[in-house]
Amino acid sequence: MANTTKDNIDKKRKNMSRRRRVKAFRLVFTLVILCLIGSAILFVGSAVYNAGLRVYSEFADMYQGYNDRRNASMGQADPKFDGYTNILVLGVDDSERQEADTILVVSFSNETGKTRIIAIPRDTWISSRGNSGRIGMMYGSGGASKLVREISRLLGISIHQYIVIDMSTFTELIDVLGGLDIYVEENMDYDDEESGLSIHIPQGYQHLSGEEVQKYLRYRGEKLGDVGRVQRQQKFIKALYAKVLQLDTIPKLPAIADLFRNRMETSAEIFDSAHLANVLRKMSSDPPTTLMLPGSENVDGAWVPNIAELEARMSELFPLQDIEQPSDEDS
Repeated sequence: MANTTKDNIDKKRKNMSRRRRVKAFRLVFTLVILCLIGSAILFVGSAVYNAGLRVYSEFADMYQGYNDRRNASMGQADPKFDGYTNILVLGVDDSERQEADTILVVSFSNETGKTRIIAIPRDTWISSRGNSGRIGMMYGSGGASKLVREISRLLGISIHQYIVIDMSTFTELIDVLGGLDIYVEENMDYDDEESGLSIHIPQGYQHLSGEEVQKYLRYRGEKLGDVGRVQRQQKFIKALYAKVLQLDTIPKLPAIADLFRNRMETSAEIFDSAHLANVLRKMSSDPPTTLMLPGSENVDGAWVPNIAELEARMSELFPLQDIEQPSDEDS
């Protein structure tokens, strides 16, 4: 009996000792696993952190490059125009010199979506910093960036973006929209064999295709010359604006977006996309306010701006009360 009791005691001791060894092994094993997991987490965390630094560095470099390009192409920024998005639209001809045949500044109010359009004759005479000439011809030597700076200085406003469209793309854009209904103010008959231009559009309300709209805009009547061309540009812009706002334009938006993406030159980049989309979404249904650059034609056929009248008209389009005035405490 005594031997049986002693055997039981020894057995219990052995079992308890084995359990302690198992627990110790499990603890050590768990600590090893935790150490491995911790090391993996540290490794992955370090890799993610380093990858994040690289992505941030690349993004920062890309954004800095964007800012540098934007500053190089823009005129001097003025806080007065922070509430607007001002876009220079250039229609470029197909000649070897590549002149800007149509020059428009389209200004959207970021808050209301109301639109202002300033038409600038291509023969407008610019004289600044020893650089004189007709504004349309300056495109061939300096591109859109040069015109952005010169027009920003001339009008006294900030130009935020530019869009350059050639004749063939313009024609295709109008055709994608389904053409435009425009009242033709006089019989347009003009032939120029050298340039291959033949214009024959009768007076009255007409539904014009893209090619016909292009001819309507390029026509120079004997009565008004370039002034008449600019007036037709203003009429065209209003018709185009009304067309874009129609419901049947919505199914055509992918094709229009494709033209903008692949066939037009623009300063807008990924950083501007959300802002521009938001501005266009707010476009007002009111017709745009249009202004032709005030001035007069000189003996050489150049358009000489009337600076005093221009400043007065620009003050009407961009009133001074839009500027946030400093409070007495800031003075």
